[in-house]
Amino acid sequence: MAANNNMPTALDKEQIFGMAEKEMEYRVELFNKLTHTCFAKCVEKRYKESELNMGENSCIDRCVSKYWQVTNLVGQLLGSGRPPM
Repeated sequence: MAANNNMPTALDKEQIFGMAEKEMEYRVELFNKLTHTCFAKCVEKRYKESELNMGENSCIDRCVSKYWQVTNLVGQLLGSGRPPM
């Protein structure tokens, strides 16, 4: 057999590119959802200052941390095929 069997074909490259594109779309959607959720939860509707106050900063830190933990947990559960607890 020839050594060229390990070379990706045009179809393989197209599939890899398509998967990378889907991954990027997923990450952008995840970031947008995280931003919207934590902003809506932590930042007051009426802006009083140009910067986030200490309470808003703390809330956003906790919100983002929990959001990532849950996202990772769901990803692990989906990847393992186990039902949620």
